[in-house]
Amino acid sequence: MDEKRLEDLLVKVSKGQCNVGEALAALKHFPGEMLSCAHVDHHRRLRTGMPEVVFGENKSAEQMIDILQGLMRQSEVVMATRVDRAKAAIICEKLEGLEYHDSARMLTSGFAGSVAAKYQGLIVVVSAGTSDIPVADEAAVTARCLGHRVHKLYDVGVAGIHRLLGQRDILEQATVLIVVAGMEGALPSVVGGLVDKPIIAVPTSVGYGTGIGGIAALLGMLNSCAPGLSVVNIDNGFGAGCAAAAINRQVG
Repeated sequence: MDEKRLEDLLVKVSKGQCNVGEALAALKHFPGEMLSCAHVDHHRRLRTGMPEVVFGENKSAEQMIDILQGLMRQSEVVMATRVDRAKAAIICEKLEGLEYHDSARMLTSGFAGSVAAKYQGLIVVVSAGTSDIPVADEAAVTARCLGHRVHKLYDVGVAGIHRLLGQRDILEQATVLIVVAGMEGALPSVVGGLVDKPIIAVPTSVGYGTGIGGIAALLGMLNSCAPGLSVVNIDNGFGAGCAAAAINRQVG
């Protein structure tokens, strides 16, 4: 249950539009609900500002359906990450109101409503190459579901630095930037030398053998000479989207 739903419920009780018994029924599984395969935390968004999100990898479609149903009973905005296309098709056939984001490999509900963002700042998601877009899209979809404005700036890596420099006005508009790169992972350092905004760097596993599945990009970002740059785990677009949302939420 998110803050708005809880507030609406309390207002209804205070105005006599809902009796105490009905309110208790609505709060029956608050803060947690034990399902057949999971213990769902409905209290998380009130407690941390971030909702319970389902990690879809290694879960069956049946388990996902059970968990998502539980979440959708209590919240308008629901997210599941790392969901492949075949599994998503089975889930969407059983549950109405879900949208599949193919590139991001995410299932969401309430995504269309979140386009009218409730926070004023702007999160700019930058990707070095087209191959980095799935991770960048995971970050972008996450941030939008959490109620933030997002602008995507893709394929502006250091191999063609003029493409990035031609977008300086967009970089300057950002409240916080998510910069996604594989290979040698240089792009966040370059962006860090151009703007005075918080930067969340995301290394991806894109690259040739000596990239070691993203470790080279991760180490490059951790050793960046750009001060104030933060780094999340390899391919963790979701984590970057949550971090950017937490920063942007402070703006109002």
